[in-house]
Amino acid sequence: MNTTTEKNLNLALMRTAYKTLESGDVDACVDLLTEDFTANLPGLPDPMHGREIWRLGAQAMWEGFPDLKITVEDMFGVDDKVAVRVHFEGTHRGTFQGVEATGRPVSFRSIEIYRVEGDKVAEEWVAPDMIGLMRQISPEPTGH
Repeated sequence: MNTTTEKNLNLALMRTAYKTLESGDVDACVDLLTEDFTANLPGLPDPMHGREIWRLGAQAMWEGFPDLKITVEDMFGVDDKVAVRVHFEGTHRGTFQGVEATGRPVSFRSIEIYRVEGDKVAEEWVAPDMIGLMRQISPEPTGH
């Protein structure tokens, strides 16, 4: 397969993955991952392995923000990699990272890079603005 066709298929795979995630179908998203999927997450010294690691993260997002909207702002690919700049918006309606629901709207971005093997996502490097997200849902400071 020539590299242009491969790149277009990789971009199509990632567009499908984001649309499927926004629909809330976590199982269908997991089916788009290789069995030995690798997640490279900020703050962790070593990569995490397996589809279930991804599933747990996605479920945590959906439990915390059940009306999550996902907007892909930029996406481009080179060889077996796809880079994405993505915007997430939702309402904090469930516990997330130990913070009980506040009912507050949230908006944050992430820069994400994926490696594709065949027709599956094999690896991710994600850099969500967790500090910005947590600031939006953190309890208000009490008194001074």
